[in-house]
Amino acid sequence: MVTIDHKSGFCFGVIKAIQKAEEELRKGGTLYCLGDIVHNEQEVNRLTNMGLITIDYEQFANLHNVKVLLRAHGEPPSTYEIARRNNIEIIDASCPVVRHLQDRIREQYATKSTDSQIVIYGTKGHAEVIGLNGQTSNNAIIIEQPQDLDKIDFSKDIYLYSQTTKSVDKFQRLVADLKAHIHKEARLEAHDTICRQVANRTNELQDFARCHDIIIFVGGKKSSNARVLFSHCKTANEQSFFVSDPSEITSDMIAQCKNKNVGICGATSTPLWLMEQCKEKLENKTNK
Repeated sequence: MVTIDHKSGFCFGVIKAIQKAEEELRKGGTLYCLGDIVHNEQEVNRLTNMGLITIDYEQFANLHNVKVLLRAHGEPPSTYEIARRNNIEIIDASCPVVRHLQDRIREQYATKSTDSQIVIYGTKGHAEVIGLNGQTSNNAIIIEQPQDLDKIDFSKDIYLYSQTTKSVDKFQRLVADLKAHIHKEARLEAHDTICRQVANRTNELQDFARCHDIIIFVGGKKSSNARVLFSHCKTANEQSFFVSDPSEITSDMIAQCKNKNVGICGATSTPLWLMEQCKEKLENKTNK
């Protein structure tokens, strides 16, 4: 038996971004997207075949009088300034949760004193973190791991925020570390800004993995979220396999899946249609 975890797949922010892209493409005309709309090659290819053109920041800065979609990760103010200057029409598909967080950080930065610092817990170079740091004119301190704590001046007030897709447990451990180091005269304001739809995915996936003999996890090779979620599946069920598409389901995997209770799940960047294709291949091969 092969079962798809229907709690897996796109989060609502990604669903909204893809719907916006599809709506614009149906209108006709040229539509660009700044960066991969989602970290899944198959979904990007599907939208490319519909006419979406993915560009990088250098290409974006050289465009004029065109229409550009901004993906769910959010963008720094500099992106909007380039658009204004180059008469680029922005189709803003920034996730509402990310946009709200950007607003909070921007307001905090505008009102903070010189004796305070904004700290963002997130992955360096990640599109969302670039957008968040942009709200502070790139003056925030980015903390990715415990070794980064030496960037912080613990004699000054700390305003802590998190990338929306980070681990709640690791965020709480970071808060504990900051409390242990901060000077008595300084203040720590820790804002848990993690999206619970994404954060709850870990426990849900682990429960799903434990309920099946074998797990086929479907995710994009460029997706950090996919790598993290797969590791949690692997912890819950050693018989977990990572594939990007049906072609990577090997004959050995198929043999192991025969007469077994198989679960198919994926990352927040994995489209449901791709998981369904994997299910179809497994059912066709294991029933022979």
